Amino acid sequence: MRRRDFVFGFSGAALAMLDNARAQPAGRVWRVGTVGPEPRDRGQYLSDAFSQKLAEFGYQQGRNVDLTVHFTEPRIEKFAELLVPLVANLDLLVVWSTIGLIAAKKVVPPALPTIFLGVGDPVRIGAVQSLSHPGGNMTGVTYESATETWAKRIELLKEIVPNLDRVGVLKAGNDPNSAYAMASLEPWLPALGVTLVAVDFTSADELDAAFSEMMRNNVKGVLVISGALTFVNGKRISELALEHGLPSVHGFRETVALGGLVSLGPELVAIARQGARLADKIMKGEKPANIPVEEPTVYEVWLNLRTARVLNITIPASVTARADRVIE
Repeated sequence: MRRRDFVFGFSGAALAMLDNARAQPAGRVWRVGTVGPEPRDRGQYLSDAFSQKLAEFGYQQGRNVDLTVHFTEPRIEKFAELLVPLVANLDLLVVWSTIGLIAAKKVVPPALPTIFLGVGDPVRIGAVQSLSHPGGNMTGVTYESATETWAKRIELLKEIVPNLDRVGVLKAGNDPNSAYAMASLEPWLPALGVTLVAVDFTSADELDAAFSEMMRNNVKGVLVISGALTFVNGKRISELALEHGLPSVHGFRETVALGGLVSLGPELVAIARQGARLADKIMKGEKPANIPVEEPTVYEVWLNLRTARVLNITIPASVTARADRVIE
């Protein structure tokens, strides 16, 4: 699961970009809107990655694409409020997160091609018929490539904390991805040998109480379920984990950069680039119904040794060796 980078010669890349630019329909300006959870400063880099990849395919702002970027509160109803007026003026919608997709499924007209990014289980929530044959106006990129990844996160935390037997599970109560994650964990619990203490929160104001509840239940570590709400509150979550002396494992490497202990998860920038490739296919005439849903292609382990020192934890050499990025 280590990242592999591929470097192409400049001349080949330049020729590819030129070929792609020539391939775009003349005179057509595609109105594309992306919608993600706010605050903007937590997600702008993903929108930038998407637009940069579009540019590699030959799409230039104002010439053959009109790309607008939008952010809203990480709640289904707020996504829906934003989408209702927005979709009337779009040719293609790109929406981030499971809750964003739930909102889009409610309000997006069936004729509007829609790409979803970073979604737990689009089949389970009824957005597509199957990953291989979406069958409607939606396709995209999932967040996980396998359900056992949730168990692997707990295994990673157990390797760091050998006596780990009670794990707090911090999850957004209003995010359907939470139910998907818990269902994915259930079959692995006997082998993992841990008891899960699940605690919900629905806003940043509830995080202090959520950690207090976990401490009352004597947890020795915390698994943070990935979702829009945990992504945008990553800094506060990592701070609270440190304050309570809890080693934490995450799906988002971004949270580890902000002070979380360790993460195992897909690279969101890579997902954004995958989304741009799907957008290119749609703008060249393919129907979302016939474009298979993709899975993440890049998984990474990030480790924060600064946080380990604060927690007075010695990280096993086996974990350090597996880490794609170590924050000293």
